[in-house]
Amino acid sequence: MLAPLLALVILVITLTSSGSSIYWSNRIGQNNRIFKMPKFRTMHSDTPAVATHLLIDAHLYLTPIGSFLRKTSLDELPQLWSVIKGDMSLVGPRPALFNQHDLIEVRSAMGIHALRPGITGWAQINGRDDLAIFDKVALDAEYLHRQSFGFDCYILWLTALRVLRRDGVSH
Repeated sequence: MLAPLLALVILVITLTSSGSSIYWSNRIGQNNRIFKMPKFRTMHSDTPAVATHLLIDAHLYLTPIGSFLRKTSLDELPQLWSVIKGDMSLVGPRPALFNQHDLIEVRSAMGIHALRPGITGWAQINGRDDLAIFDKVALDAEYLHRQSFGFDCYILWLTALRVLRRDGVSH
């Protein structure tokens, strides 16, 4: 069902910037295992591999279509491959970058590392990029203790609302 949309996004990325249309990011998965997570590339190929909020003038690194892909969360669609592969689930804590040692350490201390990371999660819908690490981990810990099919469905519903409203998206 998503194939036409995915093909269109790939075409537009290819036509508007050089480099691969899919960016494979080293992320921390379940039990702190590193895996490669695909995203549509929204930044230029020479952008440092750090969290977006740590870049000085992050907007300078965006491709012509990058801001739109982020605002609409279309850049996240390739992560469905990671769900199919078993590296991720639809709902869970967002996978940390391989070099976010502070986040990885605090999550491990709280037992959150045992969860499979998700495309969306409780922290995502309660602040997303605007959350401090300890607030994010507190929400991840709350998810760890409340995890259920019903809670996951609730998170997916709220995610759809947040995406439509573009809440908490970094540009």
